[in-house]
Amino acid sequence: MQCVILAAGRGTRMQPLTNDTPKPLIKVCGKPILEHIVKALPKEIDEIILVVSYLKEQIQAFCGEEFLDRKVKYVVQDNPAGGTGDALFTTKSLIRGRFLFMYADDIHGSEALKEVIKYPYAMLSHRSSEPEKFGVLELNDDNTLKAIYEKPKNPPSDLINIGGMVLDTDIFNYQVKPSVGGEVLVTDMVTTFAKDHSVKVVEQSVWIPVGKPEDIAVAETILCPRKN
Repeated sequence: MQCVILAAGRGTRMQPLTNDTPKPLIKVCGKPILEHIVKALPKEIDEIILVVSYLKEQIQAFCGEEFLDRKVKYVVQDNPAGGTGDALFTTKSLIRGRFLFMYADDIHGSEALKEVIKYPYAMLSHRSSEPEKFGVLELNDDNTLKAIYEKPKNPPSDLINIGGMVLDTDIFNYQVKPSVGGEVLVTDMVTTFAKDHSVKVVEQSVWIPVGKPEDIAVAETILCPRKN
């Protein structure tokens, strides 16, 4: 099974740390974020596709052609401002079937990832006290996805999108119009995809986002081995 990881962004919210280092290589507990992400992947994942752009040479030098016993392929997103959907479309020629889709600044627990890949189509979610700041999920009665709303004023639930989606090549049939900001969003693609596919929503209690400098200290309280 393949895993697509979006790692092309400039990491503007992480500045100044990302002025000379791509965000996936920012260290948490002495190891790059990307290493934490890959270490948590299920054994079924045997190939990683990294979508890169900003300071891509550093990421390629770090991971090489094989990283943590998994093959690595790279695709370059020429316009990272094109959005997450545009980034996913750059991988189209490499995707073979079902795949796991992830962001390079979200660290997930290994057990949650093992669970989510059990389903033909699925996505991880997390309950937030401030859902309006994220992509918010609306569910059907059977706990499958109905829609994802980006930063809504009136969230339909407290469940948010945190990446970790199981999709397949059918997703590329769901081209959507750019959002108001000009980006093509994966969440819009998945919302239309969910009208024709049953996408199981798997709730994850522990989610470690590392998007801003202050997130690093929080992540380290969870991930770093405690010293006696």
